Amino acid sequence: MRYAITLQDVVKKIKDKVILDRINLRVPNGSLYVIAGPNGSGKTTTIRVILGLYTPNSGRVEVLGTRPRSQRWRWQSVLQRIGYLPEDASPYERLTGYENLLFYAKLYAMGDESKTREYFERGVELSGLSHEELRMKTGEYSKGMKRRLLLAMSLMHDPDLALLDEPTSGLDVFSSYRIREWIRNLVRRGKTVVVTTHNMLEAETIADHIAFIVNGRVVFSGRVDEALERYRASSLEEAFIKASSPSHQDSPSTMAS
Repeated sequence: MRYAITLQDVVKKIKDKVILDRINLRVPNGSLYVIAGPNGSGKTTTIRVILGLYTPNSGRVEVLGTRPRSQRWRWQSVLQRIGYLPEDASPYERLTGYENLLFYAKLYAMGDESKTREYFERGVELSGLSHEELRMKTGEYSKGMKRRLLLAMSLMHDPDLALLDEPTSGLDVFSSYRIREWIRNLVRRGKTVVVTTHNMLEAETIADHIAFIVNGRVVFSGRVDEALERYRASSLEEAFIKASSPSHQDSPSTMAS
């Protein structure tokens, strides 16, 4: 099996505080991989390490066959193959939806006018927003509309790998459902998608593979059915609660199969 992301014994400290404690993850190509855990467990830090925004204190990280921030990472423009949606992202609220999409299309296209048009048109389609909505300034958008626009901005360049940090956090049921459908469609097209969430019910709905993270440690990683079987659980929520118990935690963290 080939992996889009490999983290091996990764440790990340911030101001001498251990945020990630010997993290091990292997994300299969073409999978929908969920990193699930409570707020403050290390999910966002893991994503930032994968992107090369944070350098680990120790351990090995490989993304799309390349080590983040290496010369090969820069030469091969690996970041152009990645889409990233931070949890706290916001569009430029003084710009319209169209203007936000065009701004990001130009950034991704790097001066190529035909690609700018291609990315812009794909972004409009992905957003699912109407012409009237896209002509509005995004400061007037609901949270769900903003999130849909941000996802379109993150995915308009058709990346091989999408990293989505709490993509449905705080959204209503209709917006959440639409975004989950988008995510599933990406995987159907052969893309690799990593989603972080604290919502175990959502994780069970979408995940192929899952990692439970608690206090900076991966206490389980593998397929969803493996989690249910290992912890003799009827749901991922129950499996997570059992995995989080000190009597069940693996040491060191389990590698995904």
